[in-house]
Amino acid sequence: MFRYYGKKQKNSVDSPTVPQNMNVEENNNLQINRDDVLSDPGLRKPIISFDVNVRDRIRREYISRGPCQPVGHNYPKRKMGEDNRSFRNVWFEGRPWLEYSIAKDAAFCFYCYLFRRSNVDDSFVKSGFTNWRKATVKFVDHVGNVNSLHNQARELFDNFQNQRQSVTRAFTTGKEVIDDQYRKRLTASLQVVRFLLRQGLPFRGDDEGSTSMNKGNFLELLDWLSTNNEEVAKVVRTNAPGNAQMTSPDIQKQLTNACAIETTISILSDLGDSPFSVMVDESRDCSVKEQMAINIRFVDRRGYIIERFLAMVHVRETTAACLKEALDLIFSNHGLSISRLRGQGYDGASNMRGEFNGLKTLVLRENPSAHYIHCFAHQLQLVVVSVCQVNRWIDDFFAYTGMIVNACGSSCKRSDIFRQAEHDRLVGLLENMEISSGTGLNQATSLCRPCDTRWGTHYTTICRLMDMWVSVLIVLQTIFDDGLVNARATSHSLIEKMETYDFVFIMILMRKLLGMTNVLSNILQAKDQNIENAIHQMTIVKENLQELRDSGWDDLCIEVNEFCEKNSIPIIDMQASRRRGSRQLRGADIVTNHHFFRVEIFFEVVDIPRLSFTSFDIDKLIHLAHQYHDDFTLTELSHIRQELQTYVQDLRKDARFKDLDNLGGLGKKMVETMKHKVFSLTYRLIELALVLPVATASVERVFSAMNIVKTRLRNKMGDVWMNDCLVVYIEKEIFMAIDDELILQRFQNMDNRRYQLSRLSS
Repeated sequence: MFRYYGKKQKNSVDSPTVPQNMNVEENNNLQINRDDVLSDPGLRKPIISFDVNVRDRIRREYISRGPCQPVGHNYPKRKMGEDNRSFRNVWFEGRPWLEYSIAKDAAFCFYCYLFRRSNVDDSFVKSGFTNWRKATVKFVDHVGNVNSLHNQARELFDNFQNQRQSVTRAFTTGKEVIDDQYRKRLTASLQVVRFLLRQGLPFRGDDEGSTSMNKGNFLELLDWLSTNNEEVAKVVRTNAPGNAQMTSPDIQKQLTNACAIETTISILSDLGDSPFSVMVDESRDCSVKEQMAINIRFVDRRGYIIERFLAMVHVRETTAACLKEALDLIFSNHGLSISRLRGQGYDGASNMRGEFNGLKTLVLRENPSAHYIHCFAHQLQLVVVSVCQVNRWIDDFFAYTGMIVNACGSSCKRSDIFRQAEHDRLVGLLENMEISSGTGLNQATSLCRPCDTRWGTHYTTICRLMDMWVSVLIVLQTIFDDGLVNARATSHSLIEKMETYDFVFIMILMRKLLGMTNVLSNILQAKDQNIENAIHQMTIVKENLQELRDSGWDDLCIEVNEFCEKNSIPIIDMQASRRRGSRQLRGADIVTNHHFFRVEIFFEVVDIPRLSFTSFDIDKLIHLAHQYHDDFTLTELSHIRQELQTYVQDLRKDARFKDLDNLGGLGKKMVETMKHKVFSLTYRLIELALVLPVATASVERVFSAMNIVKTRLRNKMGDVWMNDCLVVYIEKEIFMAIDDELILQRFQNMDNRRYQLSRLSS
């Protein structure tokens, strides 16, 4: 795992996957590349190798990230004497200077790397310390006495963070008043940034000059704030020093970055050292750049299932190797270890789930405990698509449905006719008291086009077509009466097709069938869904499908006949004969209508999803929770059966657990009653089962948010800038709970500021 916390060499054959220049910042005519700031201490370039003019900025970038302490990593063991020894997490406690390199399996000193003055060879600075048998003794020796090189570096580290001791600061007069004004000015800018980030709005304007009527959202909102707050008006814009306006694009981006960092820190704090799963998907943005989104799933301290957005990164290719490299980059930047990964969820793309070179396989090679779960919602959609394509009559039905949607909405004129017809229909129903009025009821809507890659669209298409049946026929008839020759022919054939018993039968059958799968699809997309409940819901759908097959035929025929009578469509005789093939072909099979509709359509269509669900191996999925050998010692494995027996007896006697019906509720109740500490091994098993991803719906929602934040008018926004905006916009609930002071201090420490924040009054 040598690439885990590092960057590939630029001359590597497969290195141009994650762009090398995507994190370039420019300030004060100096440039740093964030890709050169490596989290793994064993792969870093020495500070002295950087240009002298950017070293302080490099130091600040490292200090902002903090020491590399991958808590929870599965540290490899080494043979030392007669024992196998490894690095231990407990050594990080009380040693904020200590770092661990995953690439070199060695310990380093954070303070000495940044500020050590002497070039004396020290394993904690250059090659890394690896003698774990004498680790605690060597740690004490490295720290040394009060005048040791380590303590000198620590003092420089503390002074570097304390900007109040700078020379510029010492010669500034009236510091308290200036600092107070600076705090108010910066806080006002932060309030504007907070609002724009929460709403997903752009910051800049085309013309931000003093005479512009629209200077952009940031400056306009700041001006509005100053006109409604006298204290703010005294310190911003024309009343602020020319060199400390705190409104420049760099300031806006740094404030946004500080907001995103604090939001991510809060998410990682909730995660702690718990096991987690990762959900990954990629999509193209409006500037035709491939973006990869990463979400994590874990169980928090309250026992709740949590899914959070971690980051988005631009990838130049969608190969598995590129995606794996991008995943490693994100993990290293956030101090996460793949050894803590207990599940991975993707869609069905070959680059994701390929058995030989897919992303799931590359991750499993590093961590066999990161079990792969194919997104249940995607599997369900594949079943729906299979139903719509395998049977030729159903495929023909949806082909005509697509043509109907196109005909009714292909021009503004036709859309207007459709809306007016639908309005008149609803007014008539209201007058006859067939429907009720109220807030949110009977809103204007339109037909939906069926799409194989969008969940639920086939069901929505059928429901809307049935509801708007009369309006659709009015539009098609108008096209036939007033349209061009080609359009008239098409509309006439569509009307004839809609007014057949075959079309209505398939429409109502598919509404019943897809209605069952649509409920399941919505359940699977919930963020707090778990494997046990997902399998339970699939079992219910299978039972409903079997019941529909066994006893649903008569009810289906009654519903079809009622619809035909209501809309003046001829009802066929089920005992009459019909040819299977073309009427022109001699010898074509002749069957009754009853056989055709029940056997060749009803049974065949119902059996496709019913049999498809048998591929979900319930025992295999539940058994995954017992496959995490790294999470249990041999002693714990020998005790777990006895603890489970005691646990079951205890729950049967406890009235607080009698109403639980799923695994997720059980985990929450165990934490509430503190039984997760009494039965720790049992709770660990439950936690590992809950961590397994069910669907990638939360990742799909990230791309919906991306289309809001990065629009056609904002198609030049950089990758880091977009990621920062998305983190805050998607996780706004966490962001809104973050105190302003944390963000202000984070911003202040990002650079050597001309002014300092005044101390908060107690």
